Amino acid sequence: MQIQVKDEIHTVVFMLNNSVAAESLYNQLPFKIRVENYGNNEKIFYPPTKLNTTDTPSAEGPAGTLAYFEPWGNVVMYYGSFGRYRGLYDLGTAISGGEHIRKLTGEISVTKISE
Repeated sequence: MQIQVKDEIHTVVFMLNNSVAAESLYNQLPFKIRVENYGNNEKIFYPPTKLNTTDTPSAEGPAGTLAYFEPWGNVVMYYGSFGRYRGLYDLGTAISGGEHIRKLTGEISVTKISE
């Protein structure tokens, strides 16, 4: 499963893992939503419905990681490295355009990429 996150200028492609949470996000696509800055290493957005995190691995790692923060119900796109945090689940990794995560602004479209 691959998804594309795009604003008016920048595009990032993520390869989702085979987790229940990643599939839960994938099944909600497509949608348009506002991206927000959070902290000094991530961009976030809130999917229309909360994701099912059953049997989904915890997230910890490098820039380019796509994760879900269950307590707040937001998807996190990391442009800097990060550590393990309770309630943070791994959804996948940027395979193209990861360097643009930091630059995403305003309304983004999140869509499936045909396989």
